[in-house]
Amino acid sequence: MASIPEDFHDLFEKKTFAHISTLLPDGSPHVTPVWIDYDADAGRLLVNTERDRRKEKNVRNDPRVAVSMTDPDDPYRMLSVTGEAAELTTDGAREHIDELAHRYMGEEYPNPIETERVIISIEPEHVSAFGPE
Repeated sequence: MASIPEDFHDLFEKKTFAHISTLLPDGSPHVTPVWIDYDADAGRLLVNTERDRRKEKNVRNDPRVAVSMTDPDDPYRMLSVTGEAAELTTDGAREHIDELAHRYMGEEYPNPIETERVIISIEPEHVSAFGPE
């Protein structure tokens, strides 16, 4: 398992948008922008979505993912991660989406939840970090 360099942990405290690439049933890529979080204790990226959304269906079918993000304050500083969706859980997912909404929007998650929230926990296998030293 690879790890996120400590000097890039700040990306998970800002309004950093990430793009997650999952694989469709035919093997073609599906990319979508997401809010991103990091569980430093577990060493995993966290993406919160709703049950039966395309990315959630994709990782249930094939757990391989890629995630990239650019520092919102410096577009020449970026992080790229490939790995696997090691776990999908609903435990704490509703509270987690509110935490993310507070970071990104300054309020609780405003959208109606049609099914249930799911946290996709991504175990990094390869990490590339670039930016000014």
